[in-house]
Amino acid sequence: MSFGIKNFFWGKKKSVFENQEKFSIKRIIFKAAVFLCSLLKLKLLEDFFQEKLKSLDEVKEHVLSRYIVKELFLYFIVCFAFFFVVFFVNQILLMAETILKKRVPVSSVARLILYCLPAVVAQSAPYSTLVGFLMCLGHLVTDNEILIIRASGYRYSMILKPVILMGILISIFSFIMNDYFLPLGTLHYNRLLKQIVVSNPAIELEPNSVKRLNDSTLVIGNVAGQNVSDLVFFDTGTDGEKRIIISKNTEIKKSKDEGVLMQLNMNDADVIMLSKSSRRNFDVLDAEKLSLNVFEDSILDTSSGTSPREMTSWDLKKKIDDMKKIEGYSEKQMNTYRLEYNKKFSIPFGSIFFAILAFPLSLVFGKKDGHTLGLIFGLIISVMYWAANIIGQMFGIRSGVNGFWVMWGPNFFIGIVGSILYLRLRRK
Repeated sequence: MSFGIKNFFWGKKKSVFENQEKFSIKRIIFKAAVFLCSLLKLKLLEDFFQEKLKSLDEVKEHVLSRYIVKELFLYFIVCFAFFFVVFFVNQILLMAETILKKRVPVSSVARLILYCLPAVVAQSAPYSTLVGFLMCLGHLVTDNEILIIRASGYRYSMILKPVILMGILISIFSFIMNDYFLPLGTLHYNRLLKQIVVSNPAIELEPNSVKRLNDSTLVIGNVAGQNVSDLVFFDTGTDGEKRIIISKNTEIKKSKDEGVLMQLNMNDADVIMLSKSSRRNFDVLDAEKLSLNVFEDSILDTSSGTSPREMTSWDLKKKIDDMKKIEGYSEKQMNTYRLEYNKKFSIPFGSIFFAILAFPLSLVFGKKDGHTLGLIFGLIISVMYWAANIIGQMFGIRSGVNGFWVMWGPNFFIGIVGSILYLRLRRK
């Protein structure tokens, strides 16, 4: 199988460079004809052969560009499949496994996975561009194919053109997924998750965990179906008084009352009420049965508004403009929308900046085993880029730094480094 694939690709490369040799012979003939016509002062024939020579150069460049594009696309698809599986396992399967433990219908889990796919695709494309392009171009350098193209009289700019073109096409594809399908998938995902939680409230109670509500905290023991053992409830009333409720056995019931997510029926419950004015004063109650209502807005986001992640770039731009006209919005709230707006563009169009970096970087290390080194360098840079985006978002939300610089900063840095390396190559 591997032998057949190797022969297939070798046959492709061989035909390309055989055509290159034929074009070189024709080029010599046309150049000689132009020189001869100029000596004989045959202006019409000289112009005719000049046009032929120009068209021949265009055909040669077209053949080489098409060959490079095909190679880049092949490596991109392979790397895209790799990153898709990585992000799919990280973001989808772990979530699905957690929900399946709560006996959620398989059809609902499948729909949740489907709604998350646009996020996985949009996130995988830029990293696949970097790793795929580095491996492809590094392989071309190792096999001396870049050297042959350069020896044929072509500049580095001719090789860079198809690289940039592929980066632009991948960026457009990623932007469509990130700007249209991602908000659509997120919107349907949140709606379905809310329906699942309302129909089966026990999903929100993870065994041996701490669940924080709006103004209270649940410490959860073992969860078996609709029963919870060793439940501790910490709460602060409107008057500032604190209370602690401890129950050895609690039954979770779905409430019929509007706005109530679940009802916790506690057996053998102990209630401790602490006084705000005096730490030494407290009351202790013992109850055989005690019911506690947990409201929807304490766990689920029941606001009527749409979150920034559920909006397209057009909707986000309108929302930001409206927030500027209306007083009452904090700078932190506005910056959250700015971050998401710039994220719609910075992550998809990161493929262009990765393409700019991949070409000169592959020429630096590609002389020795460009395949392996391209994979290693690509993964290292991908991890650093991913970490920079995550840290940048957290820093931007907390500190209020302009979302444009936070999200575009890593791209600009990569583009500057790639441009410097490319300019150094051209000077050689």
